[in-house]
Order: sequence, then C-alpha cells, then structure tokens
Amino acid sequence: MEIISQSVKETVRIGKAIAKNLREGDIICLFGKLGSGKTVLTKGIAAGLGVKSDEVLSPTFILLRQYHNLKIPLYHFDLYRLAGWQDLLVLGYEEYFYNEAATVIEWADKLGCLMPKEYLKVELAIKADRKRLIRFTPVGRRYKELEGKIRENIGN
Repeated sequence: MEIISQSVKETVRIGKAIAKNLREGDIICLFGKLGSGKTVLTKGIAAGLGVKSDEVLSPTFILLRQYHNLKIPLYHFDLYRLAGWQDLLVLGYEEYFYNEAATVIEWADKLGCLMPKEYLKVELAIKADRKRLIRFTPVGRRYKELEGKIRENIGN
C-alpha cells in the first residue's frame, strides 16, 4: 500500500490510523532518509496511543524513549547514531522488541541481522517540501492484517 501525505498534519493523521489497531508486541520498522518524516509519523502513532505530540522527540542522542500509562506502552527507538547492530546486543533489545509494548524503530535498516522476523515495514520518501510518499509492506500474517486495518482507517 502506498499513500501520499500532503503535509505534516496528514502524516500525523496516518500515524494515528496506525496506532488505532496496534497490539502489544507489534513492531513498526521505519526506513527513509534524514527529514523524510519518520519522527513525524512516530508522533502520530504516539498521539494515537495517548501521548501528547509535544512529548515525542527523536531519541537520537539516547537511542530509546519509553512511554507508559497508555492503552499500550510504546518504545521508540532511533538507531541513527548506532555504529552497528552489535551495539543493540548490549541493550538487551529483545526485552523491548518482544514484549507487552508496541515498538517503533527509526533507521531500522541499521538492525542488520537483528531485523525481526515479522514487522510492518514503513518506507518514507521526500516528494516535495512537505509532501511524502509512505509505503507499507507487511512482513508476516499479523502485519498483513494490520495493513488492511490501516487502509480502512486512513479514510476516516
């Protein structure tokens, strides 16, 4: 599925549509160049789960932000400054990826061999100043279902 977002506001709305159907243990892997809208989409996902959008910052310098007391806890990873996937081993990443929270991972291409077996792949590309192409690719049965529900919610 591909969507063209015409604005930051619309990208946030798409993130909220994703959040509407997230379950515990879901993993969203975000791919895209710097400035393509990964953090904006994450703000929408977080807002859809009950986080105030001004509380969602790119965790670039700390690698992980955790949001609790929501419908579903949210773990927000930003792997931009990661030297290599080996750095995640020290964190005990499995405890975050495979638990009772939903996990969003920016710069997921840096996961290398640690890429989850199943996840929703979301690629963002810059089309114009505020216009973004957002492509969803489900990897695994759960994420095919999630993609279908997101498609239904985008229009609402």
